[in-house]
Amino acid sequence: MAAVGAGGSTAAPGSGAVSAGALEPGTASAAHRRLKYISLAVLVVQNASLILSIRYARTLPGDRFFATTAVVMAEVLKGLTCLLLLFAQKRGNVKHLVLFLHEAVLVQYVDTLKLAVPSLIYTLQNNLQYVAISNLPAATFQVTYQLKILTTALFSVLMLNRSLSRLQWASLLLLFTGVAIVQAQQAGGGGPRPLDQNPGAGLAAVVASCLSSGFAGVYFEKILKGSSGSVWLRNLQLGLFGTALGLVGLWWAEGTSVARRGFFFGYTPAVWGVVLNQAFGGLLVAVVVKYADNILKGFATSLSIVLSTVASIRLFGFHVDPLFALGAGLVIGAVYLYSLPRGAAKAIASASASISTSGPCIHQQPPGQPPPLQLSSHRGDLITEPFLPKLLTKVKGS
Repeated sequence: MAAVGAGGSTAAPGSGAVSAGALEPGTASAAHRRLKYISLAVLVVQNASLILSIRYARTLPGDRFFATTAVVMAEVLKGLTCLLLLFAQKRGNVKHLVLFLHEAVLVQYVDTLKLAVPSLIYTLQNNLQYVAISNLPAATFQVTYQLKILTTALFSVLMLNRSLSRLQWASLLLLFTGVAIVQAQQAGGGGPRPLDQNPGAGLAAVVASCLSSGFAGVYFEKILKGSSGSVWLRNLQLGLFGTALGLVGLWWAEGTSVARRGFFFGYTPAVWGVVLNQAFGGLLVAVVVKYADNILKGFATSLSIVLSTVASIRLFGFHVDPLFALGAGLVIGAVYLYSLPRGAAKAIASASASISTSGPCIHQQPPGQPPPLQLSSHRGDLITEPFLPKLLTKVKGS
């Protein structure tokens, strides 16, 4: 089976392995294109399936599982996965792994403690997502959750002194308008909803989740800039803090109920599917997203909104009216425009201005000028470009 290394090259075990550099240019180009579209498919499915699976698990009849336990289990599984990956990097040498972790986690404890802040925020964010998805239709949540693009951009400007192009500012305004329209449709009673749902609480939870997502992503990026730890090490450290903080949150919010009914009360195969999706989905995206450019990532987000909406119609009887379609369309367009590379955005803006004055013209990137550096700030699910939402993410979880 082919293995993908950190540098993105693919090699199969044995003497017959062929490196990517040894392939013919046409073959390498075709393989790269296939990987890009595979990455696109993975991102679309992961973005949509997590929201839909949580919504499905939270609306099933019968005993409802404790969301706080699901958050803790996702952190535990994610940490164990990262530990196994680090063990593989050390070629199965337990002594080297223990020495490495002792140095990276305990000796450099100041560096480790820096991750307590984003871990706390991500744990809060994961719990808020359960509240939001339990009170909002999956499609409405998916559209509204794109506000994390806006919060990430604003925190990038405030904390990292980044600048946004005019097209990006315009796309953020378009994004906010689209979300506002969708929420207006929701407040106006867009179709029947279960009596135990509270759209106001769902909106408050998703807005708080978007704020925490934006701040945590930018804060984590600042940490990554000043450290040399691998993605798996950082995710292991975040998993340790996330598990501890998740247990504190569990004890504070539902400790009595969990003690009486049990940690795994209400767990069904659907719930385990949610936990596994949340635990491994972000790590999976962390591996494959290297093959997708900004446009494809924005396109994946847009497709996941469409997929969530279609699935919600079939699974949950969601009703799409013209107001929701308008708001969702504006959000999809805003996501695509915002994800354009800076040079392409300038070219579009310049071309539009030229068409309105003296006809079309073509603007190119000045020769020799490198494209702006974009540092990933992902937390396992931590794949957030500074001007893109977490795909995940998750979330943390994604």
